[in-house]
Amino acid sequence: QVQLAESGGGSVQAGGSLTLSCVVSGISVSDLCMGWWRQKPGMERKRVAEITTTGKTYYVTGFGFTVSKDTAKNAALLRATNLRPDDAGTYICTADVSDWACFGGREYTHWGQGIQVTVSS
Repeated sequence: QVQLAESGGGSVQAGGSLTLSCVVSGISVSDLCMGWWRQKPGMERKRVAEITTTGKTYYVTGFGFTVSKDTAKNAALLRATNLRPDDAGTYICTADVSDWACFGGREYTHWGQGIQVTVSS
């Protein structure tokens, strides 16, 4: 059973940085397409960044983040720098064995619970 557990969220000041981690259990992170989404209250989830099974990365314009995999920790990471108040929200980790999910060709199979990020001005 694949499970995802996000950590690393919290409150930062504008201009600050943080790294979100999504630890995967039940399968190697190398075998997964991993995604990060952000949701704000009352709004649809938005895709932020993705990394495929081969390490190819995709980013949605407007988010200044970096996605990567840490195979030693079996986790996907999202590094955020120079944060702005508009970057605040609930960040959700997703995973799928098919890279089609990264390409937007299908829905992700596995979703984390999400973790809150607050950015104060």
